[in-house]
Amino acid sequence: MATVDKPTETKPNYKVIGTRPIRHDGVDKVTGRAKYGADTQMTGMLYGKILRSPHAHARIKSIDTSKAEQAPGVHAVITSADMPEIGSKIADLGEGMFDLKDLTRIVLAREKVVYKGHAVAAVAAETIHQAEEAARLIEVDYEPLPPVLDVRAAMQDDAPILHEDLRTAAFASATDDPGEKPTNVAKHFLHEKGDVEKGFAEAKLVIEREFTTATVHQGYIEPHTATAIWNADGQITAWTSTQGSFCVREQMSGLLQVPLSRVKIVPMEIGGGFGGKIVVYTPPIAALLSKKSGRPVKVVMDRAAVLEATGPTPGSYMRVKIGVDAEGSITAAEAYLVFEAGGFPGSPIPAACMTVFACYDVPNGLVNGYDVCVNKPASKAYRAPGATHAAFAVETIVDEICEELKIDPLEFRLKNAAVEGTRRVDGVLFPRVGMVETVEAIQQGDHWKSSLDESKAAGQRPTGSTPLPGHEGDVEKKRGRGVASGFWFNAGLKSVVTASVNTDGRVALVEGSTDIGGSRASIAMQLAETLGIAAEDVTPTVADTDNVGYTDVTGGSRVTYATGWAAYEAAMDIRRQMIARAALIWDVDAEQVEYRDGSIIGPDDKVFTFQELAAQINKTGEPIIGRGSSAHDEPGGAFGTHCVDVEIDPDTGKVEILRYTIAQDAGTAIHPAYVEGQLQGGVVQGIGWALNEEYVYDEQGVMQNASLLDYRMPTCFDVPMIDTIIVEVPNPGHPYGVRGVGEVPIVPPPAAITNAIYDAVGVRMRHLPMSPPNLLPEILKNT
Repeated sequence: MATVDKPTETKPNYKVIGTRPIRHDGVDKVTGRAKYGADTQMTGMLYGKILRSPHAHARIKSIDTSKAEQAPGVHAVITSADMPEIGSKIADLGEGMFDLKDLTRIVLAREKVVYKGHAVAAVAAETIHQAEEAARLIEVDYEPLPPVLDVRAAMQDDAPILHEDLRTAAFASATDDPGEKPTNVAKHFLHEKGDVEKGFAEAKLVIEREFTTATVHQGYIEPHTATAIWNADGQITAWTSTQGSFCVREQMSGLLQVPLSRVKIVPMEIGGGFGGKIVVYTPPIAALLSKKSGRPVKVVMDRAAVLEATGPTPGSYMRVKIGVDAEGSITAAEAYLVFEAGGFPGSPIPAACMTVFACYDVPNGLVNGYDVCVNKPASKAYRAPGATHAAFAVETIVDEICEELKIDPLEFRLKNAAVEGTRRVDGVLFPRVGMVETVEAIQQGDHWKSSLDESKAAGQRPTGSTPLPGHEGDVEKKRGRGVASGFWFNAGLKSVVTASVNTDGRVALVEGSTDIGGSRASIAMQLAETLGIAAEDVTPTVADTDNVGYTDVTGGSRVTYATGWAAYEAAMDIRRQMIARAALIWDVDAEQVEYRDGSIIGPDDKVFTFQELAAQINKTGEPIIGRGSSAHDEPGGAFGTHCVDVEIDPDTGKVEILRYTIAQDAGTAIHPAYVEGQLQGGVVQGIGWALNEEYVYDEQGVMQNASLLDYRMPTCFDVPMIDTIIVEVPNPGHPYGVRGVGEVPIVPPPAAITNAIYDAVGVRMRHLPMSPPNLLPEILKNT
């Protein structure tokens, strides 16, 4: 047997991993040559426009498309009548389970519209202006119904019902309600560990609080878009910006009722997704318009449609109770979590229930979670879906416990931290994890050791706005510091790569994971490390669904872990073939040849470098192609601990972030610059969630801020440079110790910021966002 050096669980002296090569797609991105979804152009292409409901809740009595069909330039008009009727059928899209019956109604409404902006019909015409004019000619007869927008109101017996076929029997086992009444409660989740009543009885201090959060969008800049052609031979091809081309293929096949093999998805570059570009909104519509017109059709959402009609992260109501003994050890914890499902079932409540107490060793726990339909767009994933809500509640109570018991908040976390062998309330046993190490990294860092007076200089930017002349001394701004921790599981799922050795010594890597965060580089680097070649000698390509094996969605912080595993296996396959080829050339047994540090070494001091042997491949046998696949499911989970300093203007309620530090366990940082970018990006999104971002609805369910002018996301003027501390506790479930890093960074920020606000002005904020209109009244009540 030939010997090969396999990476160990302890971090060796890597040659490629841990370096910072220039990203492989960098030149195309910065020169504008990279092609995004809306860049697709085809001969004879038509332009699609979707007609959307003006009502948040209404029955569709009839749709008359005759005038639109006769409009100039129009080639096709479709409604839900052009889509197959599908009964309830669950589809697994990698980061969630979806019912095709609901999904077909999200794409085009049938019996009812259940949110303002719900797609009702679509037109394809020669120009986008003709399509827009024709869409306005479609006559829809609605019977308006009262909307329900709050989850607590939606759970009441007298609430307007969104779906008559959603019955209490769906969750009767959890509620002991054997009835068959219509309900808005789509599902109930229950997790229990130990004896909660006994745990609270043993506690010296018990704190129970209620929390609410607003609906929030992922904030990607590129809108949803797709171009599709339905050929006369029945083959469908779609070009789209997506987090998972195979995921789109599965949905298209199910929604259009065509075989998988008849659908080809070409993934374009993606201008942000963060979980929001997994479910299809435009590809099926473009395909149906193409089928009807016989021409390729492009559909691009405008910004208002993106905000009103695609899946945001849900608003929530949460009630959390935690008990501790006199020494500050947690004795029991209980959570009641209610999430907006939006117009159709499927909020991230399952993940919230599993992550809510995951940072801590909770001996006795009880978690109840409810998925509740309301008249808003159907909720979808957003970076660690559900975990940010849960952490906001738990970490705020932890801070209050520390104040009551006069315990240092970092020491409390060290005392109660989840470690290897800790069992979560939902029953999962932790392997080796790095929660303790992230807390210690903050504790030992410059930020925690500094005074609040040092934060302005450390933040590298001036504070606040300039006072008006004559009012320079009117405002005494208040400063505070807060900390919080967070967890995300990460995911494994399935990935495939192939790698072809070229005769110049370079390797062409083909993968199926769409790149939304630098994964081309991280996968190429793992392949290069395994082969002992430079990262620049690997050329990664993201292929369409016809040219690479099945690969699950880019989400769940899985790609560097899972597709990296597949790249490692492909590289090991190449190594085995290179050994065999060298043995053939040298006329020796393969057992006498080994692969080490990018060289193939044989008896009697025979040596080939990788490049030297590659040059002889085509002269000595068949091409060398490495194949790798992964279905490993040991992603390890990841933790982060954050520290933030804020300054608050008590006259306006404006919160400014002075300094922010994140410590996170990355397992092994493949490309540290990309890890730092993921950490910083997640924090900035968390800051926006904490301080500004929310969907604002009127009583009729009409969104009042459906533009990026009014939906307030942070800019570079709102945040300091985010300091990062990369903690590396290698994941034993990966050959290079990788843990996903993309989702944990968004989990702690709202909690850390509310704790800092309390430290500054003595106000406990329990609603997100903590914007001036919400914070200022609380400050005034406290003065």
